[in-house]
Amino acid sequence: MLLTPASGKVLSHDMLDVLIRAGLIAILVIACYRVFHPFLDLMLWSVILAITLYPLQARLARRLGGKQGRSATLLVLVAIGVLLVPVYLLTMSLAESAGNMLAMARSGSFHVPSPSESVAGWPVIGSRIHGIWVQAATDLTSLAQQFAPQLKALSLGLLGKLAGLGVGLLMFIAALIIAGIFMAFASSGHRSAVRIASRMFGQVKGPGIVELCTATIRAVAQGVVGIAFIQMLLIGVGFVLMGVPAAGLLALAVLLLGIMQVPATLITLPVIIFVFATRGIDVATIVFAIYVFVAGLADNVLKPMLLGRGVAVPMPVILIGALGGMVTSGIIGLFIGPVMLAVGYELFWQWVEDQPAAIPAEVPGPT
Repeated sequence: MLLTPASGKVLSHDMLDVLIRAGLIAILVIACYRVFHPFLDLMLWSVILAITLYPLQARLARRLGGKQGRSATLLVLVAIGVLLVPVYLLTMSLAESAGNMLAMARSGSFHVPSPSESVAGWPVIGSRIHGIWVQAATDLTSLAQQFAPQLKALSLGLLGKLAGLGVGLLMFIAALIIAGIFMAFASSGHRSAVRIASRMFGQVKGPGIVELCTATIRAVAQGVVGIAFIQMLLIGVGFVLMGVPAAGLLALAVLLLGIMQVPATLITLPVIIFVFATRGIDVATIVFAIYVFVAGLADNVLKPMLLGRGVAVPMPVILIGALGGMVTSGIIGLFIGPVMLAVGYELFWQWVEDQPAAIPAEVPGPT
């Protein structure tokens, strides 16, 4: 059928109207994103914390007579207290250690113990480490002057990292407070999430997608952050009992490496070598080495048990999503990556299984 000039004008007018509306909607979306972008990470962390802590908040609310606001407030206050107490103790320990080192440097009583002769026998790097160690034990001032540029760059980098940790701590506390508000209105928030998912994926698949996202975030929180915290406690106790210098900082480094999915042996092996070099080989150091080494490998046993629990998606999918999200988007990608990969995996297999019925072949009639 051929279009008349009049119908062609109407078609052109309708097309122009659609394009103008689409352009205005695109401008509105971009403007909203630019306004919301400074708060994006904060809101994502708030949602993640709310989903992770909600089961605990629900139990607390039942004990308080179903008062959601009061239970959420109490849980947030306890979480902030649990977070600030170790931060305060660590800060005071660092300040005390820095003050003691500064006082010892001014008095001239600071000295580095001489290394054991066995250090020189270490393969490849033993002789160099032994030489630097001996120089530090005999003439620390000249060694410090020799490495002054490197020490200055290291100090500036460390100060920058500490400042970043302070900002991150404040943002985490703010995210906890907002998460408490989300938990207080969890029922309406869940209904809104189901409505949005149902509009995007259909009335049948929408609620399942919401449950999958919720279970994935909780599984990652338990299987990544929880395992890293357990490893920090196990290894930190060993460091403290053995009297390892800066045991708290090393335990914190174990926690950060565990969250970043980096093996804790990067910390435990150098500490074991240091203990052997300074205290020699005896029953205590051998037991310490075995205990710390096994504790550093505990994630290999705990991760398959906790990471995929409660999620209708294979554990390797969650693990790959966590690692890929961590590489592309940092710590927050640790949660966003598995959610996106799990949803994509589930939708893909639903699409594969939702195949139209095969048309039966035509049966030839009798000849």
